[in-house]
Amino acid sequence: MRAGPPPPTSGGAAEPSRYTLLGGLVGVPSFPLYLRTLVDIALWLFLGPLPARFFWRSGARGLSASYHRWWAKRVQRALAIEIDWEGLDQIDPGQTYLVAPLHEGFADAVALLQLPLALRFVVREELLGWPLLGPYLRDTEQIAIDPEAGGPAYRALLRAAQAVVAAGESLLLFPQGSILGLEIDLRRGPVALARALDLPILPIALTGSHRVWEYPYTPRLRRRQRISLRVLPPIPVVEVRAAEPEALRRRLRDDLKGAALDGRMAPPRRFDPDRDGYWPGYGYLIDPAFPELAARIAAFRRGEVEPARTPLAPAREPGRREREGSRSGGGARARRADSAGDAAG
Repeated sequence: MRAGPPPPTSGGAAEPSRYTLLGGLVGVPSFPLYLRTLVDIALWLFLGPLPARFFWRSGARGLSASYHRWWAKRVQRALAIEIDWEGLDQIDPGQTYLVAPLHEGFADAVALLQLPLALRFVVREELLGWPLLGPYLRDTEQIAIDPEAGGPAYRALLRAAQAVVAAGESLLLFPQGSILGLEIDLRRGPVALARALDLPILPIALTGSHRVWEYPYTPRLRRRQRISLRVLPPIPVVEVRAAEPEALRRRLRDDLKGAALDGRMAPPRRFDPDRDGYWPGYGYLIDPAFPELAARIAAFRRGEVEPARTPLAPAREPGRREREGSRSGGGARARRADSAGDAAG
């Protein structure tokens, strides 16, 4: 994988959102789009998840998985998203996997939920407090963790993951643990988890979804965007067991990012801290293929760099974790997440 210059459309752009919904989380540029989006939210974000929650709580997990695929297709159609599918024949629907996709934004789920697998997602615990999304995540027993908690988060994840695998479901864990962009390195946790659970790893290169909804960088919701999903050859259990963990992590990273940058997929999101913010307190890691960016982030965490004032500040108030990290430069929290095993995605 080679580091290339970020394409012009690789990240947030200062586009006007004159009309907003959900307390400013979603924005559109015109009143007709506002009305259309209001209907879509009512149908697909409020009413849409209710059957999945009912099926799951009733014990009908097979129906819940089938409904999730149907629901994701309806959301794709409502937003006029074009999805490039490649490599679906690599998936054995009867196999349980550790699914490891690249991560760009919330719209990733529109593509991932259509895979022919019963999936359980690992998500940040802060999402449990979101209206609409939080109750859905709890009722369908998605796994919520605090990635910056390090070792305790990994141990809690391992316990929950064992129950998922015992139920014959695949576990979906975002190895980067962040939607900042392609420059974010992969954590060690997914490889460690696959080894502990004796699971094959299913790598998935996923790009373009950041253009649909770029929250938290901007509330802008866009239609008619292109998402590319490419399933790479699974890494079988025998190789997961035999490979040195760090070598396996690097292989997974290079395969995923090499696919994202080969020019055949939608342009991936690229991380620009002057535009996106430095996100103190979040323990993300920069891929060593991007040494200049890694040096900038390290300097910021040491308190040597003042973040530039840009029009695209994160679209939410910083929570406790960000406030604590801001006071310390974020370096201690980042090192804690790294040294404790990079628990989450």
